[in-house]
Amino acid sequence: MTIVTSFCGLCLLLAIGMFLRVKIKFIQRLYLPSAVIGGIIGLIFIQISGSRLDNWTVGWTSLPGFLINIVFASLFLGAAIPSLSVIWDRAAPQLAYGQIVAWGQWVVGLGFVMILLGSLFKVPDLFGAALPIGFEGGHGTAGGLRDTFIQLGWNEGSDFSLASATAGIISAIITGIALINWAAKKGYVSILKQQDDMTAEELTGLYPVEKRPSAGQQTVSADSIDSVALHLAIIGIAIFIGYSIKVVLMAIENQFFGDTEVKLFAGFPLFPLCMIGGLIVQLVISRRARISPVDHKLMQRMGGTALDFLVVAAISTIRIDVIAKGIVPFTIIIIGGIIWNIFCVRVLARRMLPNYWFERAIAEMGKSMGVTATGLLLLRIVDPEQETEAASAFGYKQLLHEPFMGGGLWTSIAVILIAQKGGWFVLGIAIMAIVVWFVIWRLFLKKKMQQP
Repeated sequence: MTIVTSFCGLCLLLAIGMFLRVKIKFIQRLYLPSAVIGGIIGLIFIQISGSRLDNWTVGWTSLPGFLINIVFASLFLGAAIPSLSVIWDRAAPQLAYGQIVAWGQWVVGLGFVMILLGSLFKVPDLFGAALPIGFEGGHGTAGGLRDTFIQLGWNEGSDFSLASATAGIISAIITGIALINWAAKKGYVSILKQQDDMTAEELTGLYPVEKRPSAGQQTVSADSIDSVALHLAIIGIAIFIGYSIKVVLMAIENQFFGDTEVKLFAGFPLFPLCMIGGLIVQLVISRRARISPVDHKLMQRMGGTALDFLVVAAISTIRIDVIAKGIVPFTIIIIGGIIWNIFCVRVLARRMLPNYWFERAIAEMGKSMGVTATGLLLLRIVDPEQETEAASAFGYKQLLHEPFMGGGLWTSIAVILIAQKGGWFVLGIAIMAIVVWFVIWRLFLKKKMQQP
């Protein structure tokens, strides 16, 4: 019965989160996802009840590490992948800006720890990674790295990263609304939609019957195989390819670098490789299949479902006692991260981004402190009908940005490098990356700075 109660508990929290989102105006104004609300409710109940809820939480701590593989494997499945030249032409300035924002979070988090917090509060170098993992990576990445943190000897890493993701998504909305009001007064916003003008479905998350969009299309006949089952099977194949890649990389590492202290792939998480597996499957299907059996919208629903359950389980199992012990240094790096993102919007964006710089920047800030949906929500306030180029630039930029920074390859590699090489080493890489992207922007992209 423990498996049944565990599953039912997660479902109950998701339903409670949705109910509170629909009914409570304050929560609507924060645009908190139902999964985050449900996770916070679960966290409160678990802290109050203690071991009395053990039967309801069986497997919750290990669930994020599995579900994140589904989320990343489904990213490219069924999607039309444009050429790199097309992506670069349409989103190069946005990519350069987004990369600087993301690398800057590593500089802020590790910089505080290496220069100040490490000596004052005796926190490990990995503590600095909690900021970019939570802000740029989000709950999915933070929960998915739980096993990696344990293997690297910092069991508290996932707790601080999850708390960082929660703080990030809330502060993104609050800070974002404040910046939008500032930009409106300064005349930096071309089109503005007031919060009071938001529709009911935007606030509550419920679509009216006549406006409900399609969740995807069935691609195969049900008497052959159910479309959802087929899509799940394809995700499984992508995960298997990712797992096989990891096995091969570990074998190569053991064969040629078995005597070295640095073991990059031993603790490397699986989910970035699942993303590569999904990309491989999609490339094979697009080139070999006469009619594709994969629908991208349906794949998005599969990944979204996995992410919702992941977030509920991950937030609910945050160890509050661990956060309480490090609350002062944690608060400092969170404030530092918020200030960095505000600086990027108010100072860097207008110099680095072409037309509609604020619309582009506010979407980037929402993403870099929360999730993609947060960035799109803030963008919808300043560009409700997508009349500017911000949405398309942001979307194309994500195709090149996410595989590396948004919980992708660099995020996973950086955590291992910090544990094995130290925080100063990764801090140096982050600083160099910012310099490189500034040089790329200066030499190749500044000419795109044309006002409408």
